Amino acid sequence: MASLSDKVFKYRSYSPIPFVILMLVFQNADVQSLLIGFAITLTGELIRLWGVSYAGSETRTTGAVGGTYLIISGPFAYVKNPLYLGNILMYFGFGIMSMALFPYLQIFALFFFYFQYHVIIKREEGYLREQFGEEYSKYYKAVPKLIPTIFPYRNKNLEQPAFDLKAGLRSERRTLQAFAITTLLLLAVWYFELNKF
Repeated sequence: MASLSDKVFKYRSYSPIPFVILMLVFQNADVQSLLIGFAITLTGELIRLWGVSYAGSETRTTGAVGGTYLIISGPFAYVKNPLYLGNILMYFGFGIMSMALFPYLQIFALFFFYFQYHVIIKREEGYLREQFGEEYSKYYKAVPKLIPTIFPYRNKNLEQPAFDLKAGLRSERRTLQAFAITTLLLLAVWYFELNKF
């Protein structure tokens, strides 16, 4: 299981590519799907940006699982894995934008990415439990993995990194580029289909 989770973790950035290709090839968008899907995707990206503005560039590693802090600030106070939640919302939003093979592609993507992140999260939880011990156990029991809670988790004994939007934007540069490129490609394919003779 460790070997599988290491591979899934290392190559997680590439797993959306086949879904993007399918969305472009089989797109069946209309104005409503584009607007609703974009709103979902943007929500996912904003959650990610909020999270990386606390977690910084450590979220970009493709090597061993690790982290300097047990972060419980910002979105981490409501959900243990806000970046993965943000990713799932982004992928689902793009699927709604394209309406490709609807609803089968969207449902399959949700299950696929849930499985992918389930494997990665298990690996990360092992590291965090070993690194932060009792403090992580308290956090683990109080905060859900992927569905946010209403009430934020608080622990004044844990040192936290400061919120740094500039560092978050730097760290999030690749995701923002992918967000913009995928959005523009979906809009371009939709426009071409709408105006072809």
